[in-house]
Amino acid sequence: MGSPLYQKVIDTIVARIASGEVLPGGMLPSETQLASETGVSQGTARKALMMLEQHGIVRREQGRGTFVTARTPDSSLFNFFRLRNRNGDVIRPELIDERLLERPATDVERETLQGAPLTVIEINRVRSLQGVASAIETAVVPADLFSGLERRAPLPSALYVLYQQAYGCIVLHADETIIAVPAGPEEAKILGVVEGTPLLQVERLAHDILGRPIERRHSIYRTDRLSYRVTLA
Repeated sequence: MGSPLYQKVIDTIVARIASGEVLPGGMLPSETQLASETGVSQGTARKALMMLEQHGIVRREQGRGTFVTARTPDSSLFNFFRLRNRNGDVIRPELIDERLLERPATDVERETLQGAPLTVIEINRVRSLQGVASAIETAVVPADLFSGLERRAPLPSALYVLYQQAYGCIVLHADETIIAVPAGPEEAKILGVVEGTPLLQVERLAHDILGRPIERRHSIYRTDRLSYRVTLA
């Protein structure tokens, strides 16, 4: 069985966004134009746009048109930074330390990241929440996709905004594995806890709008005052 007709419209729009032909905030063709260009009905084109809107890739404004959603620091923080206070409120993290390194990819990185990269860029950061060091994060991305990233340091708090605006990589979803781990000597020193204190370890593989795995992220969180909140739909 072949792909549904609306998928052709979705693929066309995604390709234009990924190539930079349509930038974040830019207007897409009308339903009628998309239908004509892709050889489908206007109703099929409308369904494709509705599905893209549900995934947060586009926004539709009555009487104006359909626009590519520009990821903002606030939206990226809300969607992908999951630590919350006890009331469930979003807390804006502050950067304490950041180090970038270009290095050879490990076997796992070559197997799981887009393009089986030979080299990667490793971003090591420590971030505080409400004045307390609470997160140790290591993000790894393919060097060929993110050329010159190290020259952009210091990087913004919301990396996915930078990925979109500077490299056209719109992170759409991420798969995570979460386990509890005891604080080792280094983690305990950085986070100001006693060695052996329970911490939250999160392994993430983030995919962009084309479905490409573009980032591996290893995070250690102090959660004695916070919680890791996930909304299931």
